[in-house]
Amino acid sequence: MVFENAGSGRANGSRYLPISEHGLIGDLRTAALVGTNGTIDWYCCPRFDSPSVFASILDAERGGSFELAAEVPTRTRQFYFPDTNVLITRFFAADGVAEIQDFMPIIDGSREEARHRLIRRVICVRGSLPFRARVAPRFGYGAEPHSVYLRGREAIFESRSMTLALTATAPLDCDNVDVWSSFKLLEGESVVFALDQITDGVFPRACPQAEAEREFAATVRFWRHWLADSRYHGRWREMVHRSALVLKLLTYIPSGAIVAAPTTSLPEQIGGERNWDYRYVWVRDAAFCVYAMLRLGFTSEAEAFMGFLSERGTGSPGDTGPLQIMYGIDGRCELPEQELSHLEGYLGSAPVRVGNAATGQLQLDIYGALIDSVYLYDKWGQPISSDRWDEVSAVVEWLCDHWDQPDEGVWETRGGRRNFVYSRLMCWVAVERAMRMATRRGLPADLPRWRQSRDAIYRQIMRRGWSAERQTFVQSLDGDVLDASVLMMPMAKFVSPTDPKWLTTLDALTTDLVSDSLVYRYDPASSPDGLRGTEGTFSICSFWYVEALARAGRLEEARLAFEKMLTYANHLGLYAEEIGPTGEQLGNFPQAFTHLSLISAAFNLDRALG
Repeated sequence: MVFENAGSGRANGSRYLPISEHGLIGDLRTAALVGTNGTIDWYCCPRFDSPSVFASILDAERGGSFELAAEVPTRTRQFYFPDTNVLITRFFAADGVAEIQDFMPIIDGSREEARHRLIRRVICVRGSLPFRARVAPRFGYGAEPHSVYLRGREAIFESRSMTLALTATAPLDCDNVDVWSSFKLLEGESVVFALDQITDGVFPRACPQAEAEREFAATVRFWRHWLADSRYHGRWREMVHRSALVLKLLTYIPSGAIVAAPTTSLPEQIGGERNWDYRYVWVRDAAFCVYAMLRLGFTSEAEAFMGFLSERGTGSPGDTGPLQIMYGIDGRCELPEQELSHLEGYLGSAPVRVGNAATGQLQLDIYGALIDSVYLYDKWGQPISSDRWDEVSAVVEWLCDHWDQPDEGVWETRGGRRNFVYSRLMCWVAVERAMRMATRRGLPADLPRWRQSRDAIYRQIMRRGWSAERQTFVQSLDGDVLDASVLMMPMAKFVSPTDPKWLTTLDALTTDLVSDSLVYRYDPASSPDGLRGTEGTFSICSFWYVEALARAGRLEEARLAFEKMLTYANHLGLYAEEIGPTGEQLGNFPQAFTHLSLISAAFNLDRALG
């Protein structure tokens, strides 16, 4: 998959590349976005949730960036080295062809203090090309001043909170804030830039050509070795494996956590306020990721996340239950939300937020996602331990007492708590899956009490979550608003995919929320969510829709919807959270939830098609 761009500047004369015109690199601790023009415009160091070093995607003037581009008019083409997360940006000019190889070497082990390095290697493939580089870090989300010290081909950027070292095999110049380099490459020649965080015991170290070549080869081997364990051999192997590679990139290896996305505040509506920080661990998203990883055969990732969750669930229940809806990647509970007023936001979409106030929300559905993933791990991975079963039992006991109450729901609305049908559905899933585990393995459980709660939830949804007038399951109890989250009903095995009530629901959703196979979550006008503005179609819902069609036996429709949805990926097969009214990617990018739902839809559609 490729992207071609006439000229080496910003697309359409804008200061901002479209969100979709980026690739992602990472080292299982942090990640960076590389534009199709060769600029790194998002990078946090040394972790996903650290303050940004490069953030020009959120403010072209103040955010900071690492530009690397040809000094002559070019076309560019960006792609991943096959079956890896090594990114290639190729430049085509009248006098030659060159490429940038961007990658982060993977550090063995799980030590948080291990050396972190970003390598950019420029190689002239044919002819000759002049290049320029501008390294302009802006520490602390662009709010922290820094100084620069230049020693030959090594530059030290020093701020109050961090020191970075840039080494290069080309000459460097400095203007007391940024570092510059201009060089011309002939066929076969190359230049290497390496960016290192400097900490106690970690000192600046050059990255000569031979070392860059070794690191490149080792990084390629790592990703290919990891991907070789995939059990997926279906029709859409390239897209499924790319999604798997994305999910692995979003894993924080020291703790086993999986972030929802590597970015913050990329807008759901250009110019709107729906801008959130996704660099944390949502229990729901990560539990669904476990399902996707297990489907593909990656049991060690599932086991690592189970360990992360187990450590979180040892305390006594708080106001929002035994678990928060999200945690920091190191397991911390406090994620205070603040607005960075000095940053203008992507294309002026303010506010830019860091932290996330949704930590204090009650979202009952997370327990269904969690226990379903435990059930699948117990079934497809390793039988869970007695301690883990005690944790599951404690969650179910709490749910038996608390399932029948309003919450903020799966979409984290900020318009007050309601009795969301999806929350009830996933409470049913939690109790039902726990009962299955107890029965299959003979584990101790208060099955009569659990069965009573499970059946009460079922009857409530059937009685009050169903609109006889509209002939559909609805968003909230006793309501009449549609919500795409009910697409999970047949996937959760709550209702038969051919039940007449479900088939009329599927028809109603198709009529009201589906646009050319793309699915809206709900209509904010008829269901106010406490925020201004509108949003695009929600990509995870579009893949849920594919699965619902497939399970209902509407295979031609399902395949058309799935393959049409694949055409909305970017040139690398990556998806943001949403797709806007003119087909643009919106929201944080790339998003784990979208990629895990793609894997699930591909797997189940493959099976249905035989």
